[in-house]
Amino acid sequence: MIFADPPYFLSGNGITCSGGKMVSVNKGKWDEKISVKEKHNFNKKWIRACKEVLKDDGTIWISGTMHNIYSIGMALEEEGFKIINNITWKKLNPPPNISCRAFVHSTETVLWAKKDISKAKHKFNYDVMKKLNNNKQMKDVWETSLTKPSEKKCGKHPTQKPIELLEKIILASTDENDLILDPFNGSGTTGIVANRLKRKYIGIEKEKEYLDLTIKRKESDSK
Repeated sequence: MIFADPPYFLSGNGITCSGGKMVSVNKGKWDEKISVKEKHNFNKKWIRACKEVLKDDGTIWISGTMHNIYSIGMALEEEGFKIINNITWKKLNPPPNISCRAFVHSTETVLWAKKDISKAKHKFNYDVMKKLNNNKQMKDVWETSLTKPSEKKCGKHPTQKPIELLEKIILASTDENDLILDPFNGSGTTGIVANRLKRKYIGIEKEKEYLDLTIKRKESDSK
């Protein structure tokens, strides 16, 4: 299985509200705005690389917002994937829209896809998901809070995903000892959850500060 949370290419000179404080949305050079064509070419390139290592019965999960998810969806189809579900992550405590010129951005999208040419059935732990949902079929709208402060005690990453979200994803499409790849490791949330659920994990990250943060989190979580 692959989970990817690629750059949203949002960073600029804007501001947002976080924890009741005004903060910059400039996350770093890796998230700086680029042209539509550059963004799409980037998405096609890394999705193509993921396809080469994904097993025939494996699946890929990709999170994003309106800023990049449409390019990602098209890139998946162009690179020979079939989208299984369009999961809507509904945030229970989203930050307000300080411009007052648009609705509050309270959702993110997680695309779940498989190789379109594969004849193998993709892995889906239907019964596990049903059990997590009071023995009812789980819908494609998932409600969770934003990342909890306790999950940031070792340091912060600007786009850190909540553990609860990754738990659902990993439980849905892997079994114990399965291998999970995260090509955009960030603060290592995927790896933390994989370790807790007895899965194997490979994370790729080019920013040293976030690799160091991942190590700190893993050491803290193992105590």
